[in-house]
Amino acid sequence: MTASVVEVLSLEQLVKAQACGLGFDLVGITSLGPMETAGAFDEWVARGYAGEMDYLPRGAAKRRDSRLPLPETVSAIVVGLDYGGRAPSGPVARYARGDDYHDVMLDRLGALHEWLESEVGRPVKGKSYVDTGPILERDLARRAGLGWFGKNTNLVNPRIGSFFFIGALLVDLDLASDTPFEADRCGTCTRCLDACPTDAFVEPRLLDATRCISYLTIELKGAIPEDLRAQIGTHIYGCDTCQDVCPYNVKFAQELREPAFAPRAEMGERDARSLAGELLAMDDDAFRTAFRKSPIKRAKRRGLARNAAVVLGNIGDERDSPVLARVSNDPDPLVREHAAWALDQMS
Repeated sequence: MTASVVEVLSLEQLVKAQACGLGFDLVGITSLGPMETAGAFDEWVARGYAGEMDYLPRGAAKRRDSRLPLPETVSAIVVGLDYGGRAPSGPVARYARGDDYHDVMLDRLGALHEWLESEVGRPVKGKSYVDTGPILERDLARRAGLGWFGKNTNLVNPRIGSFFFIGALLVDLDLASDTPFEADRCGTCTRCLDACPTDAFVEPRLLDATRCISYLTIELKGAIPEDLRAQIGTHIYGCDTCQDVCPYNVKFAQELREPAFAPRAEMGERDARSLAGELLAMDDDAFRTAFRKSPIKRAKRRGLARNAAVVLGNIGDERDSPVLARVSNDPDPLVREHAAWALDQMS
């Protein structure tokens, strides 16, 4: 880019060009202030739909007003990073097959922050958020023009669908805002709601997380309710079902381009049965080694072993009885209980 061209570009245009140069697929700008869905979020938590995610009610006042997490900031640069919705579905949700997206996104937002300080010639007060604080990033993304709230509660972009991460860099610069995405392009479609294996949607755009497979296999720390175990099917970690059927993903989902999100060797082209068996064979040390810097470490070894036992119980292959019998003596009572349940399914 020549100096003469740079001179006629606004700071906002330069920010967007730099964000794209850093590898982000979407970028928009919005002002900070009261969040439109804060009231609905508070009600969602009050109705118990957050389950055991006790961290969500914390910092409620800051969630209601995005200027509060970092005083003096007035604008948000909101970005999206695609993680490859064209990859085949499998026992592990697509977003969790590679490196931890928090690390990838925060590193790049940090680089954007450093560039911005160099560009304006002064320190810029700012902070990056990627599911890491009391920020309603999805609200900011819609306000920045990146998409609309789909009926499955995901943000949907009309060009690339919904298989992307959202991050935000809050700054003390008064940047011109983009036009918010006001349209609802879901129309009368209810494919995502109809496809949910556990009927987790109370109504369009209202998710009971306590019935969601992603919650049950990741956030839930205790036993998976027995009446939901069969519906888990072959999902070991997370679930993409409601995104898989979305027409915008069917048509516009992207091939994986980000090397950091390429499936690790432990994931690969693995079927649920073989992966579950391998996970049940891991001890804590093997688990930590295999999933270092991976999103999967969030479930911990006990949670992943619990999930793997349920999956083998649902598959019902008697060849897996020996491994389930072995983990029926696991030191962790959570793993023992789910292994015993799985064995019962085969009898």
